[in-house]
Amino acid sequence: MLPPPSSSILLPLFLLLSPGVWSYEAPEDKQDAFATKACPAFLTFTNAAYLAGGTVELPCHCKPQQIKSVVWFFRKHRSGSKDTRALTDHHGNRLLDPNRIPHGGQLRSRFSIRLFSLLIFRVEPDDSGIYICGSADKDFFYGYDLDIQEARTLSFLPRTLSKGMSKRRKGLGSTEPLYRVFTSFRPWSVCDRCGVPGEQVRAGLCYVHSQYLHIRYRRANQTVTSCGSGAVPRAFGQLKQSAVRAKLQVKSCQVTCQAQAPPSSKIIALMAFLGYNSLPVFYLSHAADRILTLGCPGARANMAVAWDRGVEPIYRSERLTGPNLRTTSPRLLIDTGHHLVFQPAKTQDSGVYYCWLQGHKAAEIRLLVYAHLGRGQSVTSHPDFWKALKTVLRSYAVMTAVFCLLMFVRAGVRHLRDTRETHED
Repeated sequence: MLPPPSSSILLPLFLLLSPGVWSYEAPEDKQDAFATKACPAFLTFTNAAYLAGGTVELPCHCKPQQIKSVVWFFRKHRSGSKDTRALTDHHGNRLLDPNRIPHGGQLRSRFSIRLFSLLIFRVEPDDSGIYICGSADKDFFYGYDLDIQEARTLSFLPRTLSKGMSKRRKGLGSTEPLYRVFTSFRPWSVCDRCGVPGEQVRAGLCYVHSQYLHIRYRRANQTVTSCGSGAVPRAFGQLKQSAVRAKLQVKSCQVTCQAQAPPSSKIIALMAFLGYNSLPVFYLSHAADRILTLGCPGARANMAVAWDRGVEPIYRSERLTGPNLRTTSPRLLIDTGHHLVFQPAKTQDSGVYYCWLQGHKAAEIRLLVYAHLGRGQSVTSHPDFWKALKTVLRSYAVMTAVFCLLMFVRAGVRHLRDTRETHED
């Protein structure tokens, strides 16, 4: 009698007889995106306008296939080629943790290059200028005309802007205006919370319409560009003093949360036993009396972000009460980049904070703000020193009084016992 065939023989036989194996087709290799898009023969600059405070990504849309790393170059508007500087380590892989970026730091401390794209964190108006994707040999492939605008006004329950708010200037001897300045509003964001009152935000950027814009700057509409673009002629110098600026508008909202099927009781019990939290938890410690900026993990510039301290929501309408964002500077606020900013952080700010993304809770941040003594400072210079000293001395006095009271009671009880024993004798 022949022995049964082993499993090593049955497995290949089963695979050969399976129809799914014969119908399987290997996936085709994806073609390199840079191989299908040629770089322009004449370098032009694509206009891009953003609100200050967010994260800007400038992708390098084209490069030769033999180039394995890119170098990003930067120069200010109206400056010459001698003022151009490189923003890379010449390897194209400079990495930067966004959580470690200093508030208001220099451009070199706030950029990163990932997959040939330039990322600038917490952009500022001073970051406006010309950005060029190139190589270490100073070959230029793609360019951007970046305009970062700062929102100086914050309004609630926005009104429709009329066309009369735009500013026009006519040319000499002509009825056609040289330019027209207007505010272009982006769509409203989704409600940043669900189940509780929330807010919707939209940004309005300053743009100019003219027939005399520089032809080297590429735009979707060749007669419209952002107010801070390099395409605006120098003759339009009054744009700097124009009343039309970037704006931020906020309105209240409230939506219901989408119903989701709850997990089974066994899964809930297992998660509770393992100590699993449905929200990712982050721990952060920071020195007191210094500016602290919290960013919601996974947030992007086009997302709706909200913040809570414990169960108490933090609303923009309550923190920014004035129409001018420069004159209104509360210690705790949500900036235009959706960051929670403490200016500065205090020890009483320690606690648990929650951030929302697109109307759903996204993360839990446990913050500890500790007292920091710098060089040349003594312990007595801390503002809470005398209060802490009084608390310690008061506690010591109370403990001393309790100890003395116990000793007197013990002595009294012993004296009464000795007196009773003497009378009995």
